[in-house]
Amino acid sequence: MRSGFVALAGRPNAGKSTLINNLIGEKIAIVSSKPQTTRSEIRGIYTDKNCQIVFTDTPGIHKPKVRLETRMNKEAADVIQGVDLIYLVVDGSKKFGPGDQYVLDMVKNAGLPVFLILNKIDKLDRAKVVEILQSWQKRFDFAEYFPISALFGKSFKELVETTASYLPEGGLLYPAEMTSDDSENFRIAEIIREKILRCTEEEVPHSAAVRIDNKEFRKNACYIQATILVEKQGQKAIMIGKQGTMLKKIGTLARADIEKLLDKKVYLELFVRVEEEWRSKDARITEYGYAGANRDE
Repeated sequence: MRSGFVALAGRPNAGKSTLINNLIGEKIAIVSSKPQTTRSEIRGIYTDKNCQIVFTDTPGIHKPKVRLETRMNKEAADVIQGVDLIYLVVDGSKKFGPGDQYVLDMVKNAGLPVFLILNKIDKLDRAKVVEILQSWQKRFDFAEYFPISALFGKSFKELVETTASYLPEGGLLYPAEMTSDDSENFRIAEIIREKILRCTEEEVPHSAAVRIDNKEFRKNACYIQATILVEKQGQKAIMIGKQGTMLKKIGTLARADIEKLLDKKVYLELFVRVEEEWRSKDARITEYGYAGANRDE
């Protein structure tokens, strides 16, 4: 048996979270069309009779504007240094730019085998896929090349088998039935944040944090109280919506996914509070569980 760790690195919106969810076969990482959806290292654990692969989804590497984003970049760099193999996930529908070069240099310096995962090929014709692969071959000698569609791909058997062949021989790193080592509260908070990302626009979703205040199991139901934190009063008004419509929409969507996670009826109560410039405060970033802090529990 082979086992080890694989980091998924790339720019924001390259499709890392979608890929890891499909590799594991369940929703491990939240997904949205907005950049910087992933704020922390997310681990998805794949196990079969031949291997156990711990896939680590990292925050998209980008030019930081606030302290939270600086910490996200650092976490991505730290994760890359502590694995056996790296997937460089690239959005094949976008042109190569300075951001791609920055991430490429980072994975080059890790001194590990790197797979080029050319994603979103459903948007390209075959000739274009070949052209893009050839251009990447000139930039770095990747260990393997995999053109895929993380969103529409139905099987990643070849990718998993090839990945396993690069990992060291060893036993299970986690129990075979385990699919994620993130805390339950963190996963619930992330589900709520995903709905915020999908329902709100402009700066509002990026300024939002979610904190689980209370979680109580009674018979066959779970009662959860959570606070959504934003940085401005205007954002709070948007988050609540006219007569509470936006908050109700977010809660309804989140509750459905949390019920799937917990496999029981969920009663979810949401509150909204202003915490000015929390993204620039290390203590608040850690308190809300971002940039690696979710593993402090």
